[in-house]
Amino acid sequence: MSRRSLLGRTAAVAAGATALTATAGGPAAAATRDVDVAIVGAGLAGLTAARDLVAAGRTVVVLEARDRVGGRVVNLPLANGGVTEGGGEFIGPTQDRIKALADSLGVATFATYNTGKNLLYKDGKKTPYATDGPLGSVPPVDVAGLANAAIVQASLDDMAKTVPVDAPWTAAKAEEWDRQTFESWLRANAVVPSAKFLLDVACTSIFSAEPRELSLLFVLFYIAAAGNESTPGTLERLTETANGAQEQRFVGGSQLVPVKLAATLGDRVALNAPVRTISRSGGKYVVTADGLTVTAKRVVVAVPPPLAARITYDPLLPADRDQLTQRLPMASVGKAIAIYDTPFWRADGLNGQVVSDTGVISSTFDNSPPDASYGALMGFIEADEARKLDAASEAEVKAAVLKDYVTYFGAKAASPTSFVLQRWNNEAYTRGGPVSIGAPGVLTQYGPALRRPVGGIHWAGTETSVHWMGFMDGAVRSGERVAREVLAAL
Repeated sequence: MSRRSLLGRTAAVAAGATALTATAGGPAAAATRDVDVAIVGAGLAGLTAARDLVAAGRTVVVLEARDRVGGRVVNLPLANGGVTEGGGEFIGPTQDRIKALADSLGVATFATYNTGKNLLYKDGKKTPYATDGPLGSVPPVDVAGLANAAIVQASLDDMAKTVPVDAPWTAAKAEEWDRQTFESWLRANAVVPSAKFLLDVACTSIFSAEPRELSLLFVLFYIAAAGNESTPGTLERLTETANGAQEQRFVGGSQLVPVKLAATLGDRVALNAPVRTISRSGGKYVVTADGLTVTAKRVVVAVPPPLAARITYDPLLPADRDQLTQRLPMASVGKAIAIYDTPFWRADGLNGQVVSDTGVISSTFDNSPPDASYGALMGFIEADEARKLDAASEAEVKAAVLKDYVTYFGAKAASPTSFVLQRWNNEAYTRGGPVSIGAPGVLTQYGPALRRPVGGIHWAGTETSVHWMGFMDGAVRSGERVAREVLAAL
């Protein structure tokens, strides 16, 4: 039995059986449908767009390739009956739209566990450090490194303030910044090795990509987007737990949000329906999925750009749109969660958060439930480390992860009661995560095609958001934006 089939059979139990069953009208319910709007993808973006279009009196169908809703947001069932998050899970200040959506659906939040000391593991030495001092959660490297890192961070924030979030390619220095990688800029500015270490860890933690893979302009846009209409984005907001993007989690797991949202749409959501073609015919669009064909006045494609490119379009998409999707690959990420009888690290005065310069896992979080009825250590496998393990067996990944957990938290970490792994690089309808990334030259040459409709085809998904791109909030914002766009066009 494959892990995918196992998740397919248990996702309903893990995330709320009644709600998920309510969404599974499935392609067998009707061989053809005629609606105002066909939506490709039942992640937060597609479902939000559907909600708003239905509220405006329009007919919709949401076509989802997987056997579940949520896209890059998924609850993983645990042997003890609990769930843990295999994808997007955190929200924080200025992420207003995902919070409003969750509130409207009755999904509560709780604070990410952040009591006690963080751990820095560097050069073979483990150093616990408090996060409530003058440095906050910045790891205590040498003084020169801290000073250099502070200057670099301030420079990045200042440059980001000049980047228009709705059109970063129009920034005054866009061409200059888009000609270089984030790595080349860091080498010229993070000149103290320990400062470079801090910025490298920040990069892989935020993007699940190495600095060499990213355009400096893309990084600056991402920083600028880490806010809302009234609050400028900052690098600190991206990296912090308290007062940052990792501040809160959802009670019952983040997938409850799309599951409950999909339940309000009923049989408008068709699962197990991967879209193969989108064609223009007789003044309408024909969207062909496995087992289901939909005719619609408008189409919303709410999947990551690389996956949108795998659909066959007739007529062909404009060259700049197609070239854009060829140049926005998914980053590389996995999540490994070890389950224990108790969150034993808390008794040692630790909050479960690690920053490391070695191993498969370079950053961790306490993923225990709010009542601490069991312990859960979650580690990100990111960028180069994720790619190294793409072909490894789950047993091999587990052994490597637990070795790191023992290094960080001691011998008790060697014996979890269960272990779950989500490998997004190997997911058929994602192929990486958490977000598509831009290399040098992409935004300035192809950026304008990111959200621009092609006839009656509109684009959504977190990659198209002007705030909180790459996050659940960005997905919700993109769904709201594309619904307004479509309603104005109908």
